Amino acid sequence: MEDRPVFSNKILPYLLIIPQLIFTIIFFLWPAIQSIYQSMLRADPFGLHVQFVGLANFVSLLTDKYYLHSIWTSIIFSTAVTLVALPVALLLAVEANKPIYGSKIFRTLIIWPYALAPAVAAVLWLFLFQPSIGILARFLQQIGIRWDYTLNGRQALLIVILVSAWKQVSYNFIFFLAGLQSIPKSLVEAAEMDGANFRRIFWSVTFPLLSPTTFFLLIMNLVYAFFETFGVIDALTKGGPAKATEIMVYKVYMDGIVNFNISSSTAQSVILLILVSILTAFQFRFIERRVHYWG
Repeated sequence: MEDRPVFSNKILPYLLIIPQLIFTIIFFLWPAIQSIYQSMLRADPFGLHVQFVGLANFVSLLTDKYYLHSIWTSIIFSTAVTLVALPVALLLAVEANKPIYGSKIFRTLIIWPYALAPAVAAVLWLFLFQPSIGILARFLQQIGIRWDYTLNGRQALLIVILVSAWKQVSYNFIFFLAGLQSIPKSLVEAAEMDGANFRRIFWSVTFPLLSPTTFFLLIMNLVYAFFETFGVIDALTKGGPAKATEIMVYKVYMDGIVNFNISSSTAQSVILLILVSILTAFQFRFIERRVHYWG
């Protein structure tokens, strides 16, 4: 029998959710509706002349080679950030979960980067890899590597991937460590008694039990890479060189704020809204389900 809260006052539950509903309508639903409506308009940079064009803005976007390039760059960027940040965080969590001296200090130090704003994290890496003043940049040049991410698109994409992944490792580490600490020790001890080594225990016991956490972090890392790395790109490369690091969210900013192409920028924001909705629905559809483990 499922236990449910019982309210003696039937109006009270509705009163409790009214503040959240008001907040959601004002700051989420209404701007989303406005964006969808404005994405079907074509206006001049100052908004003095407005014309309804239906889906013409979306058609123009999907036939624009620069926007298609930003989609492809976003896919590469988000995939690379996720593939770097997740395994590194898992490795650090496994090591920090071991009963070693000073483990609490190590855990605190690993979590610290999460407290940094993306732009601040980018500036820290700027002092390491900036071609003129960067310490590691000079070292790379001394050993014969022509390092200059301000001119080389692949190097620029590599540096923003590394910075974004480094920033996200701390977030992943927190969840992986919590997941590891929630695994019953009796299961690990039983596997050890059966003669399983550390590697066998990890892949047969530990990692399967971390599957809900891993899947949750997979979605969250994709969302982070798509939408929360604006500060890193703006501080390091500003989308360059030659649009090599211009992902979808940064192109919205460039077209709308810098180039005053409001119609295109609004249509791009609607596409991002649809993408967020798909990822959110995917998360609720699979993560909120009960997970079964098969032996």
